[in-house]
Amino acid sequence: MSDFVSLTFDGPIARIALRRAEKLNALDRAMIDALADAARVLEASKQARVAILYGEGRAFCAGGDIAAWGGLPALEMWRDWTRAGHRAFEALARLRVPLIVALTGHAFGGGLELAAVGDIRIAETGIKLGLPESGLGMAPGWSGTQRLVRRFGASVVRRMALTGRMFTAEEGLPLGLVDEVTDVGEALSRATALAADVARRGPVAVQIVKAMINAAEGEDRDAPIEGLAGALTAMTEDLAEGVDAFRNRRAPSFVGR
Repeated sequence: MSDFVSLTFDGPIARIALRRAEKLNALDRAMIDALADAARVLEASKQARVAILYGEGRAFCAGGDIAAWGGLPALEMWRDWTRAGHRAFEALARLRVPLIVALTGHAFGGGLELAAVGDIRIAETGIKLGLPESGLGMAPGWSGTQRLVRRFGASVVRRMALTGRMFTAEEGLPLGLVDEVTDVGEALSRATALAADVARRGPVAVQIVKAMINAAEGEDRDAPIEGLAGALTAMTEDLAEGVDAFRNRRAPSFVGR
């Protein structure tokens, strides 16, 4: 994908890795584009049934690299940086296959917004989660006030975004910020075991269940409903009759099944 983002496959399990450990996996524009590319590859894959997202080194992701956005003019910040992040994160959140996030280190700002695109978050004990943007004089830009509120609740997000409150993995567990807490060094192996459990289940059923949960949550309501409607009509004799009638330039004779 790029020098700092990789996508690999191990049978039905895909792995997306952030590999900029020396910068705490802070995201620059190339990494954001690479995450969007990874989502496109996964969406087209017939092999993948589940994906894992993790960061190498001491942090999962420290957010957007200040060197990449700190000097941007206002319009460029809106037109390019913020919108590019939204496109990448939305593509990951709306993947057909479940996405498990292994939090092997801290997730701050854009890093927590990235973690929130996952369906399940496995965190190692002691890591910290937070939205420090207001302390820099800015607001969360990659759905920190939107997707995070939908998934974690407004009360939790208010405490992080308005006061700078950081939560440990243990504190975040009852709040829904993370779904499981493991010992240090075990989040990725636990995520892999969980991914194997998902991969053994009916892949079509799993993907439909994810789509319906996303729709209920308001993540992507229109596409799942119309997609399932299209799939249902594709199985009918009426559709076959309609297509044949169109190709042969005749009036269709529908039978209602």
